[in-house]
Amino acid sequence: MMKRGDTVAYESKLKDPFADAFFEAVLQLNDLEECYRFFEDVCTIKEVQSISQRLAVARMLKEGKTYTEIEKMSGASTATISRVNRCLQYGADGYQLILKRLAEKDESTV
Repeated sequence: MMKRGDTVAYESKLKDPFADAFFEAVLQLNDLEECYRFFEDVCTIKEVQSISQRLAVARMLKEGKTYTEIEKMSGASTATISRVNRCLQYGADGYQLILKRLAEKDESTV
């Protein structure tokens, strides 16, 4: 039985050797320019734009913006906003993790 405060290793539904190799490759990127170079080769422009848009939507949801505000500001559909919101509420905490780190980074540069 788990006690409060115990941690459990995360078991991803995506986990396989190809995904492991891809994420290991991403972890080797050193800066923004390298990210652009890699993702321009690996993804379509639309894929990068969609992923970027989802992160922006997650950030706006965390800021308390309404679906209507987010739709106007990001161009995301209400279906996308709803999907991101569902991930924020019930997902693997990936958005929560990265939004927290980005906020900490923003605070340290102020």
